[in-house]
Amino acid sequence: MSNRTLIGSFVLVAALPTVASAQAVTGTNRSAERAVRAADSAMLRAVAAHDVDKVAAMYTPDAVVMNPNAPAATGAAIRKSWADLLGMPEATLAWTPTRVNVAASGDLASETGSYTLSYDSPNGKVNDAGSFVTVWRKDGGQWKIVTDAAATSMPMNSMMSAAPSAMADAANMEVRETSALTWTDLVVPGFAPGTKMAVVHGDPSKMGSYVMRLQFPDGYEFPLHWHPGAEQLTVLSGSFHLAMESPAGGQGEMQTYAPGDYLYIPARMAHVGGAKGVTVIQLHGMGPFAINLGSAK
Repeated sequence: MSNRTLIGSFVLVAALPTVASAQAVTGTNRSAERAVRAADSAMLRAVAAHDVDKVAAMYTPDAVVMNPNAPAATGAAIRKSWADLLGMPEATLAWTPTRVNVAASGDLASETGSYTLSYDSPNGKVNDAGSFVTVWRKDGGQWKIVTDAAATSMPMNSMMSAAPSAMADAANMEVRETSALTWTDLVVPGFAPGTKMAVVHGDPSKMGSYVMRLQFPDGYEFPLHWHPGAEQLTVLSGSFHLAMESPAGGQGEMQTYAPGDYLYIPARMAHVGGAKGVTVIQLHGMGPFAINLGSAK
């Protein structure tokens, strides 16, 4: 199983090889089916344990995962997609296979079933459900995944709202007066209370463009963390402090940023910092937005 989910409205689509001429059920086919289901169970256990290395090892060297509006994922990119998914706060993914068909050759099989996914976002719990198709191939005596496809069954208006909103970004004017912003508590496990959040544009919990503001109290400090997507950050008021995790590990030098300063923080680049005086920053990026504690390495 690859990320047979939509993170927010993330749809995984793959070009599947045809499992041709699945033969009548024989003893050989039954044995192969049991082996595929056993491999599937091992994959499920690895996902439940958030063991990214074991999950990535379930793929053939030439496995392909294709996401909409993104390059095809192969090799290390497949592992990264799993790391991002399992790094989502309180991420829970489970699936139930309903059918396994083994090809006449005995070394190729297709599996179909359903999945459920949930994770925490700054705006609350996100839930998804859908169906999947996985193609398995016997590789070096072991059954491994060669291609995946998954599709959400959630309503279009809730799971696929990113596409209409993206089109609206270019067509419609949108105004948010500062006095009309709604500020709520930002609650993130491992972060001290006190930070406020206001959504300016979009929905950070879903796929698509978002703009939001964070307000830190005087003296606030936040721990090392990282985000699956890149951030564009502008300091609006106060004094914002930030240090990046160095490539060799450890923390780089803490830098101070004043109102008007702009920062681009690449995806999965861990950072730590805080604020002096009441400080407001504005973040722009592509959702879903998530905060993951610790190093991204």
